[in-house]
Amino acid sequence: MADAARAATGTTRVERSLLEVRAVTLQYKTKDHLVTATYRVGFDVHRSDRFVLLGPSGCGKSTLLKAVGGYLKPVEGEIRLKGEAVTRPGPDRMMVFQEFDQLLPWRTVKENVMFPLQASGRLPRAGAEEKALDYIAKVNLSAFADSFPHMLSGGMKQRVAIARGMAMEPDILLMDEPFAALDALTRRKMQDELLALWEGTRFTVLFVTHSIPEAIKIGSRILLLSPHPGQVKAEIDGLSPGASANAVAALEQRIHSTLFSDSVEEAVAERPGVRA
Repeated sequence: MADAARAATGTTRVERSLLEVRAVTLQYKTKDHLVTATYRVGFDVHRSDRFVLLGPSGCGKSTLLKAVGGYLKPVEGEIRLKGEAVTRPGPDRMMVFQEFDQLLPWRTVKENVMFPLQASGRLPRAGAEEKALDYIAKVNLSAFADSFPHMLSGGMKQRVAIARGMAMEPDILLMDEPFAALDALTRRKMQDELLALWEGTRFTVLFVTHSIPEAIKIGSRILLLSPHPGQVKAEIDGLSPGASANAVAALEQRIHSTLFSDSVEEAVAERPGVRA
């Protein structure tokens, strides 16, 4: 009824962003200093986005990902998921790290994927096993379901970590440079597999990288962050699948020039919650 009324009056309901980051400043303590990791960073992530945080080492992108995960509280600004303030970790945000040792070494591939499903009380053992095997199949590791982590390559371990995160069917999958420790060929293969997996499920991913080519390949939207402390320099739309080599090269040059310029793009600086 309400939808019909809006249609009749020519008005439409604007869907709220899945994730809203508003003027977020993050700090953490070291032994000798209080470090400001990000300064008034703001952006929105929509459902099914492949949203990439790109910037040089030390710009606070991983710290920002931890804050979205609920592991770090902003000293300024706010983070909202589906309109609710993020105050703690939760199963609606699953994280995949770059380290290969994020799996439980005494559990098999299947048991690693089952673990959060059971620990959260979401499913009984039979249901957790069925769902785990389904997502293990999605990452093409069915033949290794009963293998232990030490029997897997680095790329295979990362696939298990991705399957474990996706099996929880979170609102957003947080990926912190998940392919950075892989060799170049395996990294490229994992990027292809991630995109193929996304095509099949259209999950929402917030992806951190310091590689411009990886950001271009993975991202439907790319947020560029300045060197420490991280501030938004620009937000750039990604390329459509099958874009020409010339288009990729042009975007790579644009990103490189923007990242290493001294100013924040005016269009982004004027967005709500973002200041230069």
